[in-house]
Amino acid sequence: MTITSFKKSLLASALMAGMAFASNAYAAKDAVVAIPYSIDSLDPYNTNSTLSQAIGKGWYEGLFEFNKDLEIKPLLATGYEVSPDGLVYTFKLREGVKFQDGTDFNAEAVKFNFDRVLDKNNALARFNQFKAIKTIEVVDPLTLKITLNEPFSAFINNLAHPSAMIISPEALKKYGKDINLHPVGTGRYQFAEWNPGQTVTMKKFDGYWNKDEPAKLDSLTFRVVSDNNTRAAVMQTGEAQFTYPVPFEQVDVLKKDDKIELVVEPSIILRYISMNTLVKPFDNPKVRQAINYAINKEALNKVAFNGYADAAAGVVPEKVEYSYKIEPWKYDVAKAKELLKEAGYPNGFESTLWSAYNDGTSVKAIQFIQQQLRQVGIKVSVEALEAGQRVQRVQSVKDPKDAQVRMYYAGWSASTGEANWALSPLLAGDAWPPTFNNTAYYKNDKVDQDLAAALKTTDKAEKAKLYADAQQQIWADAPWAFLNVSKTVAARNKKLEGFYVMPDGSYYFKNVELKD
Repeated sequence: MTITSFKKSLLASALMAGMAFASNAYAAKDAVVAIPYSIDSLDPYNTNSTLSQAIGKGWYEGLFEFNKDLEIKPLLATGYEVSPDGLVYTFKLREGVKFQDGTDFNAEAVKFNFDRVLDKNNALARFNQFKAIKTIEVVDPLTLKITLNEPFSAFINNLAHPSAMIISPEALKKYGKDINLHPVGTGRYQFAEWNPGQTVTMKKFDGYWNKDEPAKLDSLTFRVVSDNNTRAAVMQTGEAQFTYPVPFEQVDVLKKDDKIELVVEPSIILRYISMNTLVKPFDNPKVRQAINYAINKEALNKVAFNGYADAAAGVVPEKVEYSYKIEPWKYDVAKAKELLKEAGYPNGFESTLWSAYNDGTSVKAIQFIQQQLRQVGIKVSVEALEAGQRVQRVQSVKDPKDAQVRMYYAGWSASTGEANWALSPLLAGDAWPPTFNNTAYYKNDKVDQDLAAALKTTDKAEKAKLYADAQQQIWADAPWAFLNVSKTVAARNKKLEGFYVMPDGSYYFKNVELKD
């Protein structure tokens, strides 16, 4: 080899090495999250899906947010003041923020969003979350004044909920109802693509207002993987870097993979069986109490939840503000039979048990409960409903007399972090379907008075007392069989950091990144 050819060879090698270094240095950072089912909407104001709203946090932001521990933090608002009577909230907004379409974020944009959800003609799913608002006034571009119809002490909690995230008003004007397909917010990621039933992808937004905390990924994709075994498999192959929930039957398999970390955290996800208190035999509180005694919660937790759940110790989970802890219902077959006899059902009765979900864990749960109830003479046929059946048979029934629901297995997380959202939508007398989710058709005047009074007071001690009274009364009335509070079990590739499951089952991923 001549000196010249050697130099050329050396130069070529150096160039190739440099290109390889540049390729590694600037390699795209793309992460995939495997989710168990498809989302129903990209409009945060028109969905009740925790998952749909969780994904929307990538491109949308609200005046406030919940951090990964469900603590309220300012976001697009920098602060607020409340009038002494609790009726008027004045918000100061963040300066220099733009939506991803170049529109300025300001008080007019916030008013436009809240006016939209308050317009009953739009029939948006989250209307009830904003119905306390009487008027919205733009004081100046960065000052907004909201007056309520009456004091509502959980108002800031409601504004921190992802259903109150702010959409570009220009995008709303441009797309109308199709905003569902064209989300435009102020977030660090912007919408890229939605293939319904398959994937949702977001990409880094270079114009994000917070230069100190930009997006650390080039793209983030949420991929629907409904089959439990497949969802575990894509974590093992590296096709996905995060998944929640981990199928309980796959926990031991994933634990053995040294590339994966299992993340187990307490939650505020309560599971229960509501009983239609308007019809026999569930109109008798002794029957409902008997059912609480008849179910072995510890065994249920082992059989259906692989031990990743605790018996319900109250109506509201412990991590929710103003929860009141109560000794769990004991498993006592003799006591259950005694109460049934006193209620006039010494030989039990027949009924139906529907599940609001048709996943494997829920099917195991209702089948186990079916066996438990049989021991005290209660024979129930079980059925796991699909989403469409749930809406038709339970959520859309307008006349309580037409309701065919009897026993109904469901779960709920109070995503505002406050007891109001754990109680009012499920147990208030004005929350019967189709308005909300009081599928027990339960009404207790004392409970309703306590819930209303708790929202009107700004005295935390008084509020705690009112909520405690309500929870004790509900526990005694037993419109539900109180089952458990499950833990969240997620799987994370060890190279992925900053992606969390929140106590309500939502996601927090503003600082998510992939390490080399």
